[in-house]
Amino acid sequence: MIQLGEKIPSTAITCVVGDDQTIVKADEYFAGKRVVLFAVPGAFTPTCSASHLPGYVVLADKIRDKGIDLIACVSVNDAFVMRAWGNAQNAEAITMLADGGGVFTKALGLEMNTGDFGGLRSQRYAMLIEDGVVKVLNVEEPKAFAVSDAETMLAAL
Repeated sequence: MIQLGEKIPSTAITCVVGDDQTIVKADEYFAGKRVVLFAVPGAFTPTCSASHLPGYVVLADKIRDKGIDLIACVSVNDAFVMRAWGNAQNAEAITMLADGGGVFTKALGLEMNTGDFGGLRSQRYAMLIEDGVVKVLNVEEPKAFAVSDAETMLAAL
């Protein structure tokens, strides 16, 4: 698993903004920025849709006021699903990142296998990235939602 002080891996990830989607190298995309990145096990799933993403939508301005250049949500879902979920959640202030094959998630060492629920998924986490380097990493225990929420990350900033 990625550790504090390590660089984000150079893997492809799909950046979904509005109607556009672009494949970017994660290390290059996060370079030169202060980023709050949070991951969810799946778009449109209960905790992710009721609490995790909505918390970041509500607190986006306060998080940006702390010098954050980008707030991004990543999930092992395709770009079409991430776009639809972002639109359904009014998440215009959040950049949706689609990790359809889980390459980025696996490179971070934050994958989990959920079996018949959905197969390869991301663990739930949040991190602060500064110029491509992990400065804060809050990984949830299985089935928990206590340290990756927007309030906790805002307090950490």
